[in-house]
Amino acid sequence: MWQRPFFHEGMRDLQDRFDGRRVAEAIEDRRKHYEFWDDEKEMIRNSPFFFIATSWQDYTDCSIRSGDPGFVQIVGPNVIEFPEYDGNSMYRTLGNISRNPNVGLLFVRFDGKSRRIRVNGRAAILDDAEALGRHFGARLVVRIECEIYPNCPRYVPDLEGATPSPYVPHVGEGTPPPPEWKQRDYIRDILPADDPHAAMLRRDPGQDR
Repeated sequence: MWQRPFFHEGMRDLQDRFDGRRVAEAIEDRRKHYEFWDDEKEMIRNSPFFFIATSWQDYTDCSIRSGDPGFVQIVGPNVIEFPEYDGNSMYRTLGNISRNPNVGLLFVRFDGKSRRIRVNGRAAILDDAEALGRHFGARLVVRIECEIYPNCPRYVPDLEGATPSPYVPHVGEGTPPPPEWKQRDYIRDILPADDPHAAMLRRDPGQDR
């Protein structure tokens, strides 16, 4: 199903430059998955929008898809569908998908606390009657097979509460607090050498005796 590795050479080069390979591999091992978790299903089914990135050769595009909660349907363990409603006739997203099925999706709640759901996917454009019948008002349907990895909401602002993220660095305020994910047992002892939270989070070796 997914033949390519999770990281390419450019990603690896930067991981090695900034001593991040250990953390990257731990995140891949513990967080990447191919079946939606229950909290991800809940978030997707209740999302009124998501962002989608597509590309083909020198053409790249980032757009938003939105509708009433439930417009994105989960139709398989790692498969979603969403309707393409009437648009502006440019077909930038669908045009890219028609040439290159690789897409990137982001589901996010701007509440400052909910995890983001990041998706690497392979998309297909459907126009058969059965698919169209599942999505009222659809001119076409996009189905995506998903590789899923959630991210912490570290820098996501709480827009409803008009509260900025407490993790954003500001002049004169010292080091922001460590995010939850850095405190996990499989992460905190392998943080990069220059990570601003490494010293405070690293366990005393005596704790393991």
